[in-house]
Amino acid sequence: MKVEIITPDKELFKGEAISVTVPGVDGSMGFMNNHAPLITVLKAGDVKVKLANGQVDVYPVLNGVVEVSNNTVLVLAE
Repeated sequence: MKVEIITPDKELFKGEAISVTVPGVDGSMGFMNNHAPLITVLKAGDVKVKLANGQVDVYPVLNGVVEVSNNTVLVLAE
């Protein structure tokens, strides 16, 4: 799936991933290919992006929103 993590200052990540885990206000949420469309609010925590080679990249965020649609995860965060 395509993943973009964007802050007001810069783009932290843009590329393909196997899965993404985000710190939702009601708990951790994970997304993989073919996930149902969703928009939700994020709280402070780590966005974890698992790449095809098994590597997990971690991006700390203070808050933000995530949109999941058409095998694309867009994280707008501070």
